[in-house]
Formats: sequence, C-alpha cells, structure tokens
Amino acid sequence: MQTESKDGHASLAEVLWSALQRSEGETLNIGTLSREVGEKGFGLLLMILSLPSALPIPAPGYSTPFGVAILLIAIQMLRGRRNLWLPRRIQGVQIPSGLAKRMASAADKFLRAIERWIKPRHKWIASPAGHAGLAIVVAVMAILMMLPIPLTNTFPAMVIFLIGIGLAEEDGLLAIVAFAIGLIAILLYAYIIYLVVTQGPEAINQLKDWIKDLLNLS
Repeated sequence: MQTESKDGHASLAEVLWSALQRSEGETLNIGTLSREVGEKGFGLLLMILSLPSALPIPAPGYSTPFGVAILLIAIQMLRGRRNLWLPRRIQGVQIPSGLAKRMASAADKFLRAIERWIKPRHKWIASPAGHAGLAIVVAVMAILMMLPIPLTNTFPAMVIFLIGIGLAEEDGLLAIVAFAIGLIAILLYAYIIYLVVTQGPEAINQLKDWIKDLLNLS
C-alpha cells in the first residue's frame, strides 16, 4: 500500500513503490530500475538494491549482483557522475515480480514508520564533497555485503539503505546515523576476521549459531 503524498509531492515510499510495482508475472531488471528512478537518482537505486539484505527479505543469490551494482554506483558517485552507467550484464539482472512486490511492501512499512523523522537538513549531503564521502562508505559496505558470510550482511546493507534515504531526501543527519551503524558493521567484520585467523574457519559456524540464537532463528 502506498503512503500519501506530502504537499502535493510524491513521498519517498510512493516513488519506490512505483519503481518496483509490476503486473503479475512481469519481470523487472536493474537496467529498467536505473532508468526509472527519476529525480531521486542514486539514492533511490541504492535503497532498492540494498533492500533484500537490509530488512531482510528472503532473496537468495541476490547479494552478490546487487552488491556489485552498488559498488559501481559508489565509484560513479565518487567520480562526481550524475548519470548512472552500468554494464549490460548487471543491467540484465532480473528481479521477479513476486520479489519486487515483497521489496516494495517491506520498504513501504519501514518508510512509513520513520518518515516523520526524515526531512531535508544538514545540506552538506548534497555537495560534491558530501557525495564523495558517502560514496566511500557505500563502497566499503557493498564489499562487506558481498562477503560470503551468512547472516552478517544486514548491517552493511542497512547502512547503504539509510544512506540511500539520506541522498534521496537530502537528510544529512540520517547519513550521520548511517555512518555510526557502518562503524559497527566494520567492527563486526573485523571481529569475524580475527576469529577466523585465530580459531580457523570453524569459528564462522560458532558465530552463525550465536547470531541465530540472538535472532531466535534456531
């Protein structure tokens, strides 16, 4: 369900829903999305591509292609590009209509819960320097998101998702919150690497069991 527009303008949830919504059985791909994001630009596309891992939504096999696309977006943000270019192979990655609708529904609920706190502020986020700084964080988070460690890509994906919201709505304060979560994600991965180096690969299984217990997934 779409959220209502504010002051005659479409809300972020409405724009995202419109970009993802398709007729039953119709397939969406990353290339189509990149052409449809409109004035929300890179921010909306970052939100969409990080959605399955950030909220999370069951979408096995999508972390790597979505992560590669996010990394390419970050590189182009760092270079100051305003028009997105993606390789044809990445553009062709398909998002089935069922997954697109689940993504739209989950994002709509999340955005409606936080939209009262989202507003344009700390306009540094729209400057070239702001874009470059955010691009570095997004690139690091995209790499972490692609690492083949189960149940640990939510933190970096959520950072990318929040930065996407911040870019789309020019909310610099939200981007600062995303930075803080990003630091936590980096510390988590540093701890994982430390466990692997000191205790061997079996430490990953212990960490997975601990995360499952923490999230009541066992």
